Amino acid sequence: MNFKMIHENYNVSDLQRSLAFYEKALGLTEVRRKAAADGSYIIVYVANAESSFELELTWLRDHPGAYDLGECEFHLAFQADDYEAAHQKHAAMGCICFENPVMGIYFIQDPDGYWLEIVPPHK
Repeated sequence: MNFKMIHENYNVSDLQRSLAFYEKALGLTEVRRKAAADGSYIIVYVANAESSFELELTWLRDHPGAYDLGECEFHLAFQADDYEAAHQKHAAMGCICFENPVMGIYFIQDPDGYWLEIVPPHK
């Protein structure tokens, strides 16, 4: 029996803000969407041509506000083909939240506080 990872879900408080962030920061664009007939939720899957893996962004109308992410000890990782250019872009966006120069990685934070690791190409 084999299993293929297909997506990760993040709940978001402002869907349009999150879609704009993920497109600008990581080049992820909407590939499909599901919406409840009563307007209670919208689920949008975003991806890019680099991978078949998708990020599922879920907006819940009745959620009271910001999500409690606990200690934020989880993250998705993205490999940048041009690490230096990616770092410059994210620094200009003001979304870098942690850097580890010894390991050669850094993290950006999305509008809801989720951390995303940026790594250079494997050598």
